[in-house]
Amino acid sequence: MTWFVSAYDLLCKGGYVMIPLVACSLISLAVMIERFLVLRRADSDVSETIRKTEEALYEGKIDRAIQILRSQDSPVTRVLAAGIQTEHLGERGAERAMEEQGTLEIRTLTRGLGYLDTIITIAPLLGLLGTVTGMISSFHVIAAKEGFSTPTAITGGVAEALIATAAGLIIAIYTLIGYNYLQERIKHIVAEIESRGTAMINVLADIGEAYCENKRLSA
Repeated sequence: MTWFVSAYDLLCKGGYVMIPLVACSLISLAVMIERFLVLRRADSDVSETIRKTEEALYEGKIDRAIQILRSQDSPVTRVLAAGIQTEHLGERGAERAMEEQGTLEIRTLTRGLGYLDTIITIAPLLGLLGTVTGMISSFHVIAAKEGFSTPTAITGGVAEALIATAAGLIIAIYTLIGYNYLQERIKHIVAEIESRGTAMINVLADIGEAYCENKRLSA
């Protein structure tokens, strides 16, 4: 517990601006952990599920294909299921349905990242504010002619300025690292959605052409 007491004392020396900085730190950690868990579930392997879905489609079992996709909760499977459900509207209809569902999925994946973006910007500014208030405190002591007899009062203001600045920069740095990491994970998932969606459109088009050819031959 000694380290906790030391950390608490250090934060207290940073002045009142440490209150919003600590809040920013907690919000940043909470959002990054929550988004990491969400993206880890979203970035699951769907290769086997899609293989079974394509087999069901080529056998003409549309309902079975949708059921297979819904058995695995993933942004990719939800987008593909939306397209297959509207396959009766043709290739273009299925593509539009996938695009609409894809937009919803991306919105879900990026939820909360705006908070991180804001914290990256505001944390250094709060640190700078702490610097200003700390220096004002030091100059106020000097102006009151107390600094000559109590030099620790001056160093207290300087310490407040440095602690607040360091805290703001540290929060901004680790939030930026987490934000960029999450953005890369999202880009990977979006690329997977687009790739799988294009492949499924090709499968639906192939099945449609085969159906038209069989109908022509039977006529």
